[in-house]
Amino acid sequence: MIVAGGIVAFSIPFAAGVVVAALLPPGEEGSTYWWVSLAGSACLGLACAVFCSKGRRSRTAYAMCFILGALAYSCARLRGAGTFRLPGLTLGRFAAFIDATDFHHEQTGALLKAFLTGRRDGLDETVANSFRESGASHLLALSGLHLGIVYGILAKMLALLGHSRTATLVRSLTAISAASAFTLLTGASPSAIRAFLFILLNEISRLQPGRHRSAINIYCTALTIQLAAYPLAIDSLGFQLSYLAMLGIYLLFPKMNAWYPDGSRFNPLRYIWTSMAMSISCQVFTAPLVWLRFHSFPLFFLLTNLLALPLTSAMMLCGLAALALSAAGCCPDIMKSLTDAIGQALIFCLETISTLRPIS
Repeated sequence: MIVAGGIVAFSIPFAAGVVVAALLPPGEEGSTYWWVSLAGSACLGLACAVFCSKGRRSRTAYAMCFILGALAYSCARLRGAGTFRLPGLTLGRFAAFIDATDFHHEQTGALLKAFLTGRRDGLDETVANSFRESGASHLLALSGLHLGIVYGILAKMLALLGHSRTATLVRSLTAISAASAFTLLTGASPSAIRAFLFILLNEISRLQPGRHRSAINIYCTALTIQLAAYPLAIDSLGFQLSYLAMLGIYLLFPKMNAWYPDGSRFNPLRYIWTSMAMSISCQVFTAPLVWLRFHSFPLFFLLTNLLALPLTSAMMLCGLAALALSAAGCCPDIMKSLTDAIGQALIFCLETISTLRPIS
């Protein structure tokens, strides 16, 4: 149960204000937003008086957060802020380096480039169609999922350092540095920034062992920071899907995952159930938006995620290792062959799933 207090109580009305302002028609030269600016400016003075006074002030504070959210978005629109982009030079060089790496199968480099940079040029049309028809298009769109995969791989590797205070500090600093480098290298899309903020806040919380880490507090803090820094991110479909998916993971996944009885031994069925619960949790919260925007729904999303996500994680792990070793000039041929094999297995699975049809 979510307690309506702290950052949660102020983040929700702030985000709601941003959403409402985003839904308003812009009018001529942004004139529709002037009423929001005037109302927000007038209420700023009232907010100071309310916060300095005694007595009940929650409703007024929540209203102020809503108005400030609408004001933040409207001001961003009024000053004509464009889409946030980092210089594409680094991303272009990284994509060119992937193209230059001599993988044995031509689609391996194209897949890695899509996973790591979001660029699909070089990807065969048949392969791209199999991703779309099987419901795996999100794997080709650079998002927070890819940073989450890198973070998960890094966390398992760094777990070998132990659990001492020094090891925890080293793990956190390494994870934050790697996440920030990946975010900048791949162009800092809104969903990637969301994932970076989650990692940053999670690692900061980890360094405070005496405090309870609340997933919903991390969620609301990241949402507030990102919208306050760049309110126009709310217009990005990747931003919307990313936060909706994480909301499903935080709210629905723990309940579904708890349905399976705990056991001390390794149980493959437990892993399958966890993967299914994760997929269903994300789909429940993102499916309405996907249907609204694209009028489609992936019928075999469970099978797709059960097969594609592990293969994608494995391919990214092997691919990043191959790229790093190639940059150092010492990449063994077996590493490239292994990356090729995983990529071909992923393509085969998705092409097979894309041919499936529901029984009428």
